[in-house]
Amino acid sequence: MASVNVLFLPDFGQKNHYKGLVRLLFRSPQPLICLLTDNDCDKTELGNEKIIVGLLDKNQSDISNQIRETIRESLTKQKKTFKLEDVAKHTGIRVDEEDPECQRGKQAADQIMGLLRGKDPSAVKETILPCQGKLWHDWCKMNKELHHLGGENLEDDKSTKLKNMREIRRKQVSQELSEFMGTFIEKIKSQKDDEKKYFLRWMKNLLNDFTSYELFELHKEYDIKWNKVLELKKMSDKLDQLQTEQTSLENISNKIISMCFSLEHILREFGQIYESRSSVKKNKEDSLQFDFCSLPSLAAEMMISGFPMELMDGDAAHVPLTWFAVSAGRCTRGAFMQLIKVSEEMEFDYILVVDTEGLCAPELAGSSTTHRDNEMATFVVGLGNMTLINIFGENPSEMQDILQIVVQAFLRMKKVRLNPSCMFVHQNVSDLTAGEKNMEGRRRLQEKLDNVTELAAKEEVCDAEGFSDVIRFDVQTDVKYFAQLWEGSPPMAPPNPNYCENILELKQTILTHASKSDGIMLTHLRHRIHDLWEALLNEQFVFSFKHSLEIMTYKKLETEYRKWTWSLRSAMLEIENKLHNKIENEEIHDVEKMDLQRELYAKGEEVKKMMSGFFENDRDAGILKQWKASFEIKIKELQENIVRETKRKLNGVLQQRELKKKMDAERTHHENTLSEKSKELALKFKDQATDENVMKTQFDSFWKQQTADIIRDTPLDRNIDILRDVKKLLNETYESLPSGHMEDSSKYKDMFCLPSYSEYVQLKKSSGITGPFKNIYKAAKQKAGFALSKEDEVQIRALTTDIAEHTDKMIQSFNIAKMGYNNSYIQQLTDYIQERLNKHQEGPKTVKYVFKREFFMDLVLCILCKANKTFTDQYKVFREANDPVLYFNRKREEYYSIFQKYCEGATSTAIFGEFVCNKLKEAIQQNVYKKTARDLADEMRTNCESLNGNRSNLEKHILKTLAEKQNFNAYMTYINYPKKHFKNFIRYEVSQYITERFEGSIRVKMENSIKLLQQQITSAAHKSSTHVQKENGDADLWLRQFSLVLSDVLVFSASDFSGDDVEVSFLEDVIKEILPSIMSDIRSKFSTETFPVNMEHKDRPDEILIDHFCDCCWVQCPFCAAICTNTIDKHPGDHSVPFHRNIGLNGWFYRGTTNLAINICTSAVASDGYFYPNSSDDTVPLKEYRKGGPKYASWSITPDLSEVPYWKWFVCRFQKDLENHYDKTFQRSGKIPDAWRQYSLEDAIESLDKYM
Repeated sequence: MASVNVLFLPDFGQKNHYKGLVRLLFRSPQPLICLLTDNDCDKTELGNEKIIVGLLDKNQSDISNQIRETIRESLTKQKKTFKLEDVAKHTGIRVDEEDPECQRGKQAADQIMGLLRGKDPSAVKETILPCQGKLWHDWCKMNKELHHLGGENLEDDKSTKLKNMREIRRKQVSQELSEFMGTFIEKIKSQKDDEKKYFLRWMKNLLNDFTSYELFELHKEYDIKWNKVLELKKMSDKLDQLQTEQTSLENISNKIISMCFSLEHILREFGQIYESRSSVKKNKEDSLQFDFCSLPSLAAEMMISGFPMELMDGDAAHVPLTWFAVSAGRCTRGAFMQLIKVSEEMEFDYILVVDTEGLCAPELAGSSTTHRDNEMATFVVGLGNMTLINIFGENPSEMQDILQIVVQAFLRMKKVRLNPSCMFVHQNVSDLTAGEKNMEGRRRLQEKLDNVTELAAKEEVCDAEGFSDVIRFDVQTDVKYFAQLWEGSPPMAPPNPNYCENILELKQTILTHASKSDGIMLTHLRHRIHDLWEALLNEQFVFSFKHSLEIMTYKKLETEYRKWTWSLRSAMLEIENKLHNKIENEEIHDVEKMDLQRELYAKGEEVKKMMSGFFENDRDAGILKQWKASFEIKIKELQENIVRETKRKLNGVLQQRELKKKMDAERTHHENTLSEKSKELALKFKDQATDENVMKTQFDSFWKQQTADIIRDTPLDRNIDILRDVKKLLNETYESLPSGHMEDSSKYKDMFCLPSYSEYVQLKKSSGITGPFKNIYKAAKQKAGFALSKEDEVQIRALTTDIAEHTDKMIQSFNIAKMGYNNSYIQQLTDYIQERLNKHQEGPKTVKYVFKREFFMDLVLCILCKANKTFTDQYKVFREANDPVLYFNRKREEYYSIFQKYCEGATSTAIFGEFVCNKLKEAIQQNVYKKTARDLADEMRTNCESLNGNRSNLEKHILKTLAEKQNFNAYMTYINYPKKHFKNFIRYEVSQYITERFEGSIRVKMENSIKLLQQQITSAAHKSSTHVQKENGDADLWLRQFSLVLSDVLVFSASDFSGDDVEVSFLEDVIKEILPSIMSDIRSKFSTETFPVNMEHKDRPDEILIDHFCDCCWVQCPFCAAICTNTIDKHPGDHSVPFHRNIGLNGWFYRGTTNLAINICTSAVASDGYFYPNSSDDTVPLKEYRKGGPKYASWSITPDLSEVPYWKWFVCRFQKDLENHYDKTFQRSGKIPDAWRQYSLEDAIESLDKYM
């Protein structure tokens, strides 16, 4: 095989142990050069191109030249050549070229490359890859402009730019697919995995061959021109020539760019075909012969196979985000990424390597390049867990610019809570053995890093004095020095073994770091790329960065948090119900915090385990760990809160029990009296028991007389009139209030739906030198009806809402259903309202007004007018339970039945048993309804689509319902009083659920509860009878034991009975006999109508769910009034919301006009506009909105150019309603963009699933 054989031997004498090999080589026709190490002979030709040369005591350089010349002469004489791939034919070595897959791959590549034969390499890309040329570059430029909107009507500017961008996409789509791309896609779609890999390798090689010669010549030309530019830079008198040569250099650079054509450019075209057709929703019916949606899967397969994928287009300096929703790719001069598969021992599958073309290239110096380098460094550093900074040489002073760019990028990552690590690699370090030198180098690097950090911190407005303040970095372990690759000068120099050792050490260090890092799912990579790029486009990285993956993970955490809190709340509801029964049964007389904590302990430990499992085992555990401690604290606080609240409620029950004792005792006395007297009457007419008419007549007369006596002894108000009491109190207590408002309750103003409160306030007087002038201006504003600023209106609306919520809680705490009504309640409510108003207007300096008296009066009337139904409904329940007429009329049939049985000779035991069962009836009914309510709330948390997630999910369904019903007033309630609207929505959902699923679900639950209670009651009767028999007790002991056994299940008091002449041994049988008919009677009253009203307000399923969902953050965006979606009230960190809306919905308008503002918060904060916080004359740039004051500073509003069709549709649909509501118009600067009117109701509803 060899063209020349070279043989090393000591000599041809006795020392030669390879005589057979020497003989064989001498007989071979190939030239032979024998180098004798123990011989000093000169070059000797033995004929037939066989030569010997002695090496002993010869100069190494001379010998090398002599051997080189000898080999050259021998090769020159030969005409024989061979192909490298032919080696396998003679040696038995297997080569890829023999594989059928490789041959088919090469054949396909040759076929495609044949389409380029004879074409100019510099013009090929423009014709066969049209989507990535000028159109793509124009689109990228416009997309960057989109992030820097201008003018007052930002949304109009945005709509125009988006329209132009869509037009460019349409032009891209209209480009015919070239034969080259069509054939390439056809081939790659039809190939199997191995054939596809070979095909791509051949394509890569053949494309390189296609442009290699021209590129070589251009690079030579560029090198000559570059050296000339360097020389001219040293000559101050040659500036004109320097400029000419620099222009020429730029032209050559552009030629190189246009000449470059590789596999990466084809993959870039894939991306543009996909993006353009996706953006214009162009589907299979166009000119393409394939479904463009299949392109991402092809790219993904290539990426997983190890092919580099484009990440940032270096030519357009842009990241195609739509394409990277599914894949990513390599570029010629940007950044590319490649998946490197790791061993199965690692806890992850791949390492993703992102490579860039480098920073601070001297031939690309300039301001635009500096910006590009900053952009590139920030992008790559933010993307990776570790940044490898590769530096040629070891002098820190030569890498000042690179270090500053990288440190600045690390500072930005720290601000947005990304925590990459870094390593420095110094290439081509000459002497690695000098330990002192390496120590000195590390010291100088540390100093340089600290100095650069100080400079970068000033630019980023960040408090950092040294590099270690920015990132965890150990100069001893995180700095690597690499030997030179070659020992000596190439091409004859051998590889340096130290270099290989350095590479291995670096690899081990990287893998060690990787094993300690939190990995990322490939599906999440898209979000990280999107977040980084969008923030960079806005040119205010820290301000603009939105950590989508973190947001998604936090939403998932919020959903789990709701499950944990629900577990604790529902457990405490069970505990509360059990203890409530015990209190009513007088089994316990006080409730201690420790008792409740002990009862809740088991569930608390269960929730702790659930939390721990979630934080440790979830696939996003690395992101979740930052919130672990705070959520553990929140759960602990929640437990303490529900324990405290339950203690408060149960203590209230204890107090009410004491207050009710007199009423209950009187009622029990009357019941016992009736029972005894009906028994006496029955004994008189026992002989006439068969005559139904006589019995009924006698009982009617008896009943009329007895109830008349009871009513005379316990008089009770028949009706209450809340509004009458309110008017009376206001007239008596506040005599100076105008009385005209109180004539007709129908005229009371709804204080929660007013567009403005200006008529209800008086502006505070200004003092000082300028005071009189300011007061004149204020008087003019007040006269014109514009006394209040937008912020003032929001402030008053928030105050009235809060007052209404607290008064609602006060009314519920009165527990009128059990305790009755007292007109002192009205006094308490009006005092509270007056106190809140006084405290508000006398509060901070930001309150620039005082309330007129009419405001207090109208607010009181409005609140109590709305509460009137609650008062009357609860009092109705109280009357039915406590009014003698109503109560005993309800009991009449029970007493008549007992009277009949006495007449028929029934035993005292039978009568007593019936009394017990009748007494249990109401308690059973309450138990069934309360338990069903709790079970129903739990079921709806699972099965009801709107209630089975977190608060954001609930809001999404609220918005869908609002859009479907298209009720403007409901929308304004949602915008201005979101908590109220949420509560109403939950009540509506529960009502609908009850109506739709009563027979299939709710009745079943009630039936199951009835069965369980029947078993528990009969079991209690059996246990009581056994106990009495054992103790030789009487009916009183039986009652006490029976009450004790049921004390945590039902409210049943033994003191309500007298058990004379009762045969205890028969009681169990009597209870078993009578109880089924009682249960049947209760069942007969189950219906959708009775279910909601047969329980206390706090026990209703809608109220249980309201307590669960509404215990969260309700702070509204100061611009658009969107609600913070954090599920924790008083949460740490900024308020935020998935998407904001048009600020005109919240009444914002352009100063000096009557035009409602059209801008959306997330567009506005990326613009160059400004606003007037708190209606002052001071302006604040929207990009620095946090400087507007505390309420602005507490919000995180990141620039976002998302479409948000929902609120655009709303503005168009309700334009006239909004204009009438605010008495302003969407005109001129506030003109609604035409593009908004294209959104349909379906588009609006569909967008909610995308953005929430």
